[in-house]
Amino acid sequence: MSAEEDKKVSEKMGVIRTDQWLKDDFDRPIEMFKKLIPYFKGQNENKIYQQLLKFGMYRPNRLSKKNLKWMLEKNVWNKVDQLFQHYRSSWSGPDIPIFLFPLDQAGGFLIRRQESNKSGVSFPDKMFLFLSGVEDLKEIEAVFVHEFHHVCRLRKINKNMNEYTLLDSIIIEGLAEYAVMRNCGRPYIANWCRLYSASEMEHFWEQFFSRHLARRKDERIHDDLLYGGGRIPKLLGYALGFNIVENFYKNNQYSTKLSFSIPATKYIESNNIFSIKKPKK
Repeated sequence: MSAEEDKKVSEKMGVIRTDQWLKDDFDRPIEMFKKLIPYFKGQNENKIYQQLLKFGMYRPNRLSKKNLKWMLEKNVWNKVDQLFQHYRSSWSGPDIPIFLFPLDQAGGFLIRRQESNKSGVSFPDKMFLFLSGVEDLKEIEAVFVHEFHHVCRLRKINKNMNEYTLLDSIIIEGLAEYAVMRNCGRPYIANWCRLYSASEMEHFWEQFFSRHLARRKDERIHDDLLYGGGRIPKLLGYALGFNIVENFYKNNQYSTKLSFSIPATKYIESNNIFSIKKPKK
């Protein structure tokens, strides 16, 4: 990317007006995604689209068109911009571009997230939200808080994505959803927070997780354990992450800003059922 292109990208921060993109090119997402190339160094529009499909990016169809109509009627771009200004100020967060698109409610990503009306994906330098016609607009704040917390922690930790371990991943998910609970209320936490009882999670921790916490993001077992599948219960890593974090803050004072930088190991080294235990001989 040239210095001039870098400058243009840096000038386009906050909520990007993808509403106009969608009005012009809803049925041609690949063509539309040429506008995203400056934000994804080294990737073309097709690769960008395929990557985002995994997290809820829409495919042109009747249902996603309906979701776009709802987004336009509710002017969600302005609402998300208000959320961004509030949380960026409150958390001393970074100025990043935020992209809004309709949700693909039939996508395979739902198997991972178990949220049928909203999703998102975050990077250290940008954020995407995928939305549908929710009755309670507080749901938009919940997904915003979750994803923006990711952005803030990713920037503070500042590691190459492939250096993230399984422990890093479950804690970052747990912290983000704990922030949802603190800012939006318990009714707005994701369904996966409540999938398993404490005794079930203790059992699964010992059976599947405790010996694999150092596995890196580029190893297949990382995603198998984080998302579940096969003999691994679905979204087990997410559920464990939230419960580890919630248990930690029952005995420790919570600070959102500090939660961006506390090492993941800190959350499991205290007297906790999720502490690292030496393997049995």
